[in-house]
Amino acid sequence: MSRGAYLLSLGLVPYGEAFDLQRTLAGAVSQGAIPETVVFLEHPPVITIGRRTETNRELHVPEGAEVEIAETDRGGKSTFHGPGQLVCYPILDLENHGKDVKRYVRDLEEALIRTLADFELESTRYEGLTGVWMPPGAGEGPRKIASIGVHVSRWVTTHGYALNVDLDPAPFTEWITACGLDDAAFTTMAHELERPLSVDDVRPAAIEALAEVFELEFEELPADDGAGLWPQSIHASLALR
Repeated sequence: MSRGAYLLSLGLVPYGEAFDLQRTLAGAVSQGAIPETVVFLEHPPVITIGRRTETNRELHVPEGAEVEIAETDRGGKSTFHGPGQLVCYPILDLENHGKDVKRYVRDLEEALIRTLADFELESTRYEGLTGVWMPPGAGEGPRKIASIGVHVSRWVTTHGYALNVDLDPAPFTEWITACGLDDAAFTTMAHELERPLSVDDVRPAAIEALAEVFELEFEELPADDGAGLWPQSIHASLALR
């Protein structure tokens, strides 16, 4: 049986604002003030540093690069976000989803694999590595197409996944040692499909896959809250920030 959940599609949002919003929503979900909520968005160029990041070894950003560097409380190491990458932040109560963090990460991977399958891209997991990969092809090894990093407090989740739709993958290897993997290759959906692709093209499939895997029935809220169209429960939560 599906559970009701809010869905927010917010466009391009600075990382710090999205981080604050996640924490606010997580507090409201934890208190039962709002249903579970899933946020889809993009970020301006930003390198996020997880709790396991070895800053001296992993960061080698060229001087003058227009990119923010932001510390975060998610697990994992460093990664890059930028326009053309679909970022998903599920604010879920794992008491409704098995109370198992490893299972939650596997479920996020499953949602990504189903999303990619909608575009006839056959992706895979690798034992011991978090995220979703394209399997080896002719003359190429495995290529990471989606990254996952989560934080769980009182069984409520923040952070989530980043799916490379159509962006320059160079920052993943030239600016950082992404995910702490020295020899990892990164790819995008557009590269694999050999055609342009937008985040808007991919978002509907991502929403459907997440709804299926986590058995959610979404109520989509307006992206622009200037008219006060969000439910009063969210307004009250935001007022507490």
